Amino acid sequence: MTAELVRGQNHPLSQARLEIRISAGTPIVAVAALGDENGRIHGVEWVAHPGAPTQPGLEVSRQAAADHRLAVDLDAVPEAVHRVSVLLALPVGGTGPVRFGAVAAPFVAVTGLDGDEVASYTITGLEAESAVVALELYRRQDAWKVRAVGQGYAGGLAELLTDQGLPQAHQLAGTIDDAVAQGLSRSVQAPPPRTADGDRSRQTAAPALGPDQGGTAPQPGPVPPVSPYGGQTPGGPGQPAPQQPYPGAAPDSNAATQPSAPTAGGSIDYSHPRRQNAAPPPPPPTAPPAAPGQPAQPVAGDATGWSMEERLYNQVWGMFEDLARTTAAYRSAVDFAESRMDKELEQVLSDPRSRIGGQGDAAREAARARHTQLVAQAREALDRDLTQLAAEADVVEPALPPAYARWDNPAWHAYRVPMEIPMALRLGDLHLPEADRIRIPMLVRLPLERGLWIDSGAAGSSDGSFTDSPTMSRLAMETAVAHAARLLAVYPAGEFTVHVIDPAGSGAQPLAPLVQTGVLAAPPALGAAGVADVLGRLTQRVDLVQMAIRGGAADSLPPGFDTSQQLLIVNDFPHGFDDRAVNQLRYLADEGPAFGVHLMMVADREESSGYGPLLDPLWRSLLRLTPVADDHLADPWVGHAWTYEPSLVPPGSQVLQQVLAQVAAARTTFM
Repeated sequence: MTAELVRGQNHPLSQARLEIRISAGTPIVAVAALGDENGRIHGVEWVAHPGAPTQPGLEVSRQAAADHRLAVDLDAVPEAVHRVSVLLALPVGGTGPVRFGAVAAPFVAVTGLDGDEVASYTITGLEAESAVVALELYRRQDAWKVRAVGQGYAGGLAELLTDQGLPQAHQLAGTIDDAVAQGLSRSVQAPPPRTADGDRSRQTAAPALGPDQGGTAPQPGPVPPVSPYGGQTPGGPGQPAPQQPYPGAAPDSNAATQPSAPTAGGSIDYSHPRRQNAAPPPPPPTAPPAAPGQPAQPVAGDATGWSMEERLYNQVWGMFEDLARTTAAYRSAVDFAESRMDKELEQVLSDPRSRIGGQGDAAREAARARHTQLVAQAREALDRDLTQLAAEADVVEPALPPAYARWDNPAWHAYRVPMEIPMALRLGDLHLPEADRIRIPMLVRLPLERGLWIDSGAAGSSDGSFTDSPTMSRLAMETAVAHAARLLAVYPAGEFTVHVIDPAGSGAQPLAPLVQTGVLAAPPALGAAGVADVLGRLTQRVDLVQMAIRGGAADSLPPGFDTSQQLLIVNDFPHGFDDRAVNQLRYLADEGPAFGVHLMMVADREESSGYGPLLDPLWRSLLRLTPVADDHLADPWVGHAWTYEPSLVPPGSQVLQQVLAQVAAARTTFM
């Protein structure tokens, strides 16, 4: 029976090998620290954290996540250790919540390897604290107990570790922050939340924001009106009043409850459109109920939403969550089977009477047989779930609109320039090794809230092959062109502009589709002079829009000011860049997205490291993508390492040129 602890309460532990499960509803950092009889941490080697996830008897997650599973083996900790503290902290330096009082109360459970809960604790009463000692496992007379602590620190991990007696507290806190920031630069946004476990059709309409989007967990109480584009409606609880309009904004033709657009004037709104102020309707009944004992037949758009586009968006992320859940369950079951077999074999070897002879052999065979049986049962359950997910993927993929579809989808052959911006954009596919045949579309919200870094350095792919630097550079630019073409295609005519910096002209061949169709704002900028010119104009643009919005002087924008979204593609960085250009680039990466300027870097991380720590903030602020399949992306929910595959045009296909030709023609008509 699970002991539900309150602050200060303890409970005995009967097992040495434990799993600590943490659920917070928003990405947090999990750390485990070893302490002596006084609770003092002797050194950094006594702390397991994302930068050093394993220590004697401890293993923690490698990045910030909404859910964590920490492994603890009390028999493996050093003799001098008398306490194991579980520390939680909010990531710093991002756009997420900065105090625990703004998120749902974290829940911590201590379980055995079989998954049975031993004790649980909900950490309540936190307000301004950004780090907390959740609980501690402590030794008393050769027996271990767990105590609920819940001690919070407003000064974050540095203050917490200092209070624990660690001499290098501030240095370690900085190391942890850097490791978490690098993890966030590789993270996929979290899937939309569910209102009922396992039932995607009842999920809320407002998708959860990932760690890079400043998402917070839902709070208890009445549900405020939400927007299907990720935020509350203007004027909702805790939301600022809408900004006063100023010239340049296009009215929203789909707004159901907004007042009619003014005939003259309007604001430049670079935030997500707010189109509704009520909960979405349930999905329409499009499939007959399944026969008793049979799984439900998958249907495209089987999720809540105001439109088919939104229902498909929620369904895709529901599939992502389903795959993450079933894979996590399978991995946990396999880990338990292996731990149980190891324990049984250890017991056999520890008894001198059973080390030799038929009795010992029989015990070892029995242990291995039980391991095989448990793994087979787990695999059977996984295969059953994967079969259902594969059937759903087969139905959903052909129904996706162009913004969500692969380049080989027939939807692109019926492409027409849209009249409004879609909710999201597909940047590629995600899959896990246990389910290689299932591809989940990687959808990111529009407008983009962070830039992209496409690695062009030599690297090994997920299949073990190696790609040299020249080939990677070409593939990276082809990937950038495919992403830029998709962005141009999904925006209405004249509402998205692309600039290119190619100092050495090395990307001329991959850039040909953009140049020849005339969809670029200007020919690619060459040399140091071209770099300075483009960066200067875009930096000035961000400054003007920023001053207009923050100073309430929107009418002072120059006549004919281009209010479209801007994308800057930078190839062959850092060639042609001086210190001033690098600082301007960092400024655009930090300030640009909020004011309609987005960055797409095509660069080799190793070559860029020549600038030293100057570029670290830039690297961490961008979402890293690769032109070849690579298992470098992680979700902020359970921390799986997902294999990412870019969305590329099939070899020999003319679909990209056809789409860009329509974009160019529509732009000419629009202008």
